Amino acid sequence: MNWLPIIPILIPMLGAVITLPLARRPRVQASIAIAACTAILGAAVAMLAHTWDGDIFAMEMGGWEAPWGIVLVVDSFSAIMVTLNGIVGLCVAVFAAATIADQPGRDAQAPLSLMLLAAVSGAFMTGDLFNLYVWFELMLLSSFVLLTVGGNRKQYEGALKYVALNLLSSTIFLAAAGLIYGALGTLNMAQLALRFDQMDPTLAVAYAAPLLVAFAIKAAVFPFFNWLPASYHTPPPAVSALFAGLLTKVGVYSMIRAGTLFFRNEWDVLADPILIIACVTMLTGVLGAVAQNDMRRILSFHIVSQIGYMLMGLGIGMAAFAQADALANTDPTAAAALRTAGSLGMAGAVFYILHHIIAKTNLFLIAGAVMRVRGSSDLPKLGGLIGTHPHLAILFLISSLALAGIPIFSGFWAKLTLVRAGIEGGYTGVVTVSLIVSLLTLFSMTKIWSNAFWRTAPNDDENAAPRPAGWGVLAPITAMAGLSIAIGVWAGPMFGVSARSAEQLLSREDYINAVLDPSIIAYERGEMSYEEAFANVEPGSSHGHGGH
Repeated sequence: MNWLPIIPILIPMLGAVITLPLARRPRVQASIAIAACTAILGAAVAMLAHTWDGDIFAMEMGGWEAPWGIVLVVDSFSAIMVTLNGIVGLCVAVFAAATIADQPGRDAQAPLSLMLLAAVSGAFMTGDLFNLYVWFELMLLSSFVLLTVGGNRKQYEGALKYVALNLLSSTIFLAAAGLIYGALGTLNMAQLALRFDQMDPTLAVAYAAPLLVAFAIKAAVFPFFNWLPASYHTPPPAVSALFAGLLTKVGVYSMIRAGTLFFRNEWDVLADPILIIACVTMLTGVLGAVAQNDMRRILSFHIVSQIGYMLMGLGIGMAAFAQADALANTDPTAAAALRTAGSLGMAGAVFYILHHIIAKTNLFLIAGAVMRVRGSSDLPKLGGLIGTHPHLAILFLISSLALAGIPIFSGFWAKLTLVRAGIEGGYTGVVTVSLIVSLLTLFSMTKIWSNAFWRTAPNDDENAAPRPAGWGVLAPITAMAGLSIAIGVWAGPMFGVSARSAEQLLSREDYINAVLDPSIIAYERGEMSYEEAFANVEPGSSHGHGGH
């Protein structure tokens, strides 16, 4: 089982290499991409099944044991994320194959998309901070080229803004990693967790700030969000959907992983800024969406808004546990209630990510389908789609209601979990903001529905004549809409795996034990001398740490 983590990285990389010389055969490229994405999903589902009950396993690269070598770590959270990566990759690959004749720069799309999927998988599983930086850079390179395929001016303008802020993020990340390595002498994440525990909290916050800022830029968090709505609506629809589902979530994942693994003792300082930023991010994104009149631009601003909900869960988890620690000796009952709220908040963040990746990817695919059948995503040019393409209208309705958090869809349970955590933890201000943003989200989804689907098509619309979407377009959209319904109907199991992920994130012990030899852990905690700890541990030897 320990070899599984390499598959979601190696297979798409091989697929990218194979498809690169097949530029004149785009349909062969598309078939290889679908096969590679199927392999990613198959391996991810196997890892998810292995971690379903809370197990964690690690793969040591090249036989070098952690902390000397690079390790891939799979816990419940990373298994969920890689599974979602596989689902998004497969659905987008099928959509891209069906619309290949419409895709500018189609000869480069398959290899670059596969390289991007490999980088995303690596980022979700790496147990090494510098290795995470490498995956970030591979993501940036692949995504930047994907943004520019087709070569129109709008794409170049969006790509310039995208690469400028993301290069800033990479620079800050590399500087932060260098400072951390200089201070602590390691970049292995499990070992960093142990060494940050021994650091003065004020100094630890100084290291946390640039690292979290770098991740926040990747996540398009306020005030670093402008690059996203400036760029995500410009590339071909399949590329936009891939970006919308995955790229910002790598930034959010990194914030959650670093915040819970490295900076446990600093939650009392970090929680309030994260909650404030979450609220401002929610409001900024949704207000930007309300002001737009293009379907893809509305959806792009909503990505920013929804990132705020994910940070809301992280912030509630941090704040509640920090308060619980302060009350542990004086009011254990209140402390226990706060820990419950904190666990619920963290579970809500994971659940929300799960829901959002499915719903948002699908909405961008639907926007791409609308462009295919009408030639535009500009709302004033659209109308009448409920009559000409009722199946597309129904699929949009499902995904938009899921995004807005309407029962019985996936978004309802994700938002309910966050709202309940906020109320139980006493964070009513944050809850109020989240509910207002939900109403505005519903308003902007209604705006798309009424203009693109419900109203009569404009008389001057030259493209109003119906054009079939095609089964290859509708199949992945239908599958993802079905997932949004399934997550809502079977919310119990989905919440269960989210809660297990939250428990592992909050406790950290299982993660550390899965990566490091017990003697190394004992040495880091001052329970064993260097000579005793490393007497039987040699760099380059593999002790094969598996599930714990």
